Amino acid sequence: MSSRFSWWMAVMMMSLVGACSQEGYEDLESFVRESGAGLKGKVDPLPEIRTLEYFVYQAFDIPDPFSNRKNKPGKPDRNELEPDLKRPKEALESFPLENLVMVGSLRRGNNVFALVRAPDNSVHRVRAGNYLGQNFGLITGVSEVEIKLREITRDNGDEWSERASVLMLQTQERK
Repeated sequence: MSSRFSWWMAVMMMSLVGACSQEGYEDLESFVRESGAGLKGKVDPLPEIRTLEYFVYQAFDIPDPFSNRKNKPGKPDRNELEPDLKRPKEALESFPLENLVMVGSLRRGNNVFALVRAPDNSVHRVRAGNYLGQNFGLITGVSEVEIKLREITRDNGDEWSERASVLMLQTQERK
């Protein structure tokens, strides 16, 4: 009985499905025809495909900014700017330049001397050719209002570089 029942159920289902599919889609087809009847659109043509220009990379001779510059072949071992490390240090080379203060100047003939006060409150007389500060600061010129220096410092690549510095006369206003 169960097989007969399932056969009748299958026939009923097929007839129900067949009855629904026999209806047409005339309303849908007429809507599609009517909605596209007045349209006259234009599609732009596809853009022209350009050929790419080839680029030849020619920067192989330029030094790499990320390499260690010290180990370049053909470079001298000693940098021209390297200071004489065996030279005896002067008294004012043990203090940082920012802690030294120019407090005055003296003139004897054509020579101009500067008076520099150290952090320990001692006053020293300096002239062109003397050294100041911890960065091998060579005094290149002395005037009544300033001391011009050439400092030599070591950068990150263990290379020596040069920079100019000035120590200005500091005046104290007293009340």
